Amino acid sequence: MAVLGSTGSIGRSTLDVIEASAGRFSTWLLAAHRSTTALLEQAQRMRPAWVVIVDEQAAAEVAPQSLPPGTRLAVGPEALDDLVRDPAVDRVVSAIVGAAGLRSTWAAVEAGKTVALANKETLVMAGPLVMALAARSGATILPVDSEHSAVHQALCSGRYADVRRIVLTASGGPFRTKPRESLATVTPTEALAHPTWSMGPKITIDSATMMNKALEIIEARWLFDMPAEKIAVLVHPQSIVHSLVEFIDGSVIAQLSPPDMRLPIQYALTHPERTDGPARKFDFMRSMTLEFEPPDVERFPAVRLGHQAATRGGTAGAVLNAANEAAVGRFLAGGLRFTDIAESCTRVLDRHPFKAEPTLDEILVLDAWARQEVAKWSGV
Repeated sequence: MAVLGSTGSIGRSTLDVIEASAGRFSTWLLAAHRSTTALLEQAQRMRPAWVVIVDEQAAAEVAPQSLPPGTRLAVGPEALDDLVRDPAVDRVVSAIVGAAGLRSTWAAVEAGKTVALANKETLVMAGPLVMALAARSGATILPVDSEHSAVHQALCSGRYADVRRIVLTASGGPFRTKPRESLATVTPTEALAHPTWSMGPKITIDSATMMNKALEIIEARWLFDMPAEKIAVLVHPQSIVHSLVEFIDGSVIAQLSPPDMRLPIQYALTHPERTDGPARKFDFMRSMTLEFEPPDVERFPAVRLGHQAATRGGTAGAVLNAANEAAVGRFLAGGLRFTDIAESCTRVLDRHPFKAEPTLDEILVLDAWARQEVAKWSGV
């Protein structure tokens, strides 16, 4: 296994799954951007052949004796790309957050690896290019997002031609019932208090704005080759039903489990087999209530942006993702209001120089442009 982004929440859960595999999986590579203390602790625990620190300044502070015997250190994004392509790597867990994960995921797909994809931004930014590359290289892309993992499992119940629609579930975040007029005064601390999931700050803010559903709509569009009009969102506060697939005969197949990312991670690592693992299990003897409701798109306009970008294709997904990353960063730093996140994304998406069939280089140029536009935007 090569675990990219091993110090983040998905990376840490992945290491739990590897440790519980009774030797079925071994860790060959661990990679992080600059969280060197956590990375070195993981290296002592997992004893990989390689650790990669992408940030050169952070790597310069690492003493060679801090690595366990037999573990070597590589530095920089080029080194990570080269190691991901190594024949020793069977499966790559792509868990680097945001657009920063595109490059290494591209390298893994180009090398024909099996990629457990937690970095949804790869397909949001360059879905058609990545899926075409996978078809040429023979790479397999398996989703780690709980929603897309659920869809992947549910699709096994019928033929693609018989799918009426995919329904992605959403917890609704911490502000599902908060008065709409008070959302502008939401603080970062309030937005980071997710009711059911423990995630990193950027993903947690995306859940609070429901921008995570926008990105997941775009990801599903390309991952499952499903037109945007066949992808819906349903709010489900308990986060037990992770997504549903409705077939043309009216049957609805859902995947249910307690909210624990170790299950979709393990599914991606063991597919097509299933094994016992560390994820929490259901207690079916305990009473429970499952609620469902349509999303309030006036409260959470990000959902509309997701459908718009998925329908339009081209550079729309990359621009929306970059604008959102920049806006979330400014919100966490106190530079934008909570409601400005979706508003700034809307303005940048509407005004960007759209390209229907961009190259990867053109996508990266517009990624940088969108971030600069958000940096200049002062809100209302």
